[in-house]
Amino acid sequence: MGEERLSFKEMCARFEVTPRTLRYYEYIELLSPAREGRARFYGPREIARMTLILRGRRFGFSLEEIRQWLELYETEGSEEQIRVFVTHADRQLQALREEARRLEETIAELEATRAEAAALLPEGGGGGAREK
Repeated sequence: MGEERLSFKEMCARFEVTPRTLRYYEYIELLSPAREGRARFYGPREIARMTLILRGRRFGFSLEEIRQWLELYETEGSEEQIRVFVTHADRQLQALREEARRLEETIAELEATRAEAAALLPEGGGGGAREK
């Protein structure tokens, strides 16, 4: 059995991305599929890169950060790539923790404001979503 190859349509389906997104990732050189005429085929390298791209996006990294990080593997090897990832991950974890803290504060404030508003209603609840 040979290496896995996905067509453009299969790649979109596998990663649940739009054709526009996949073309954009190619345009900004995050992906470089093999071409046969007008058809594009994505081998193991591109599939792995797409997995990393989407994981990076989910973690909140910019496409430029992801592009530079992927490029490091090609130019400087995996050790430097890992070192840079750890640095970026530390920074992003700090940002996400701060965002989570702000969200918790906002949730608490909204819950208190909702409780005050609900208490003004005759039945004291007013329907809608209840607190858990």
